[in-house]
Amino acid sequence: MVGISLCANTYWPPNLWPFVLVSLKQLGYEKMRLLDKYTMDDEAAFFYSEAVQLLDKSEKPFLLGGGMAVVNHTGMERCSKDLDIFIKPSDYMSILQLFSENGFEVQVYDVRWLAKIFRGGYYIDLIFSSVNNICRVDDSWFTRAAKGKFGDEEVLFLSAEDLIWCKSYIWNRERFDGADINHLLLSVGEQLDWKYLLERLDPHWHLLLAEILLFQFVYPNDYRRIIPQWLFDELMIRANQQYQLPAPLQKVCRGPLIDNTQYSIDIKQLDYKSCTIMTI
Repeated sequence: MVGISLCANTYWPPNLWPFVLVSLKQLGYEKMRLLDKYTMDDEAAFFYSEAVQLLDKSEKPFLLGGGMAVVNHTGMERCSKDLDIFIKPSDYMSILQLFSENGFEVQVYDVRWLAKIFRGGYYIDLIFSSVNNICRVDDSWFTRAAKGKFGDEEVLFLSAEDLIWCKSYIWNRERFDGADINHLLLSVGEQLDWKYLLERLDPHWHLLLAEILLFQFVYPNDYRRIIPQWLFDELMIRANQQYQLPAPLQKVCRGPLIDNTQYSIDIKQLDYKSCTIMTI
């Protein structure tokens, strides 16, 4: 079984972790600890645990996402540098006020999707949409949420389907979440609600097809039992059908939906449109 991540691309099996922990301490990381399957130092563990307890007191629904949710679904241990909390857009102001009253520094980073909570060198991302404003948190996220534990707290995590949906739009130069998606598919793919995932990604079904093809490449022995044949056939039919149609009249680049930095040149210099404001 794949184990703890000490950096972005290095994984160690769990049976080696005691030796890795000793090595970390020898390198000066004296306060590293394991909180369930999340590797962090003592101060981070206290900060995140305190924050989760305060969120419970807020009586506002919240979900743990990001790396914590990946760990919950896959069981693969990893190093954590922050905590992603998903909330409804209508709740972020009340939650920020509560944390501010309890001595935390708060920040509205982007009113469209992200706020932050700080203490010392640690922070929490309060996420209520996505940077492209597609994956907007609503009540259905909580209906489908997965139960789990963070430390001693009973919490809810993003469902595997919604987690994959969110990660489907992260194709940046600095960060590509394809490996997380592959590990989620490998771990829970046979239990996924594929029809729901297709519904979520239906406007951008090319991304789902790309993820399936990548999974087939990475795991040639496993994709047959995990990826439904009907889904692959449906997406391939769509891929073929688009060649039977004329090209769109509008010169569109959808690249900014997955990386708004690298594709900015298409909008600024190559005369592509990322959005269209017009009436018909």
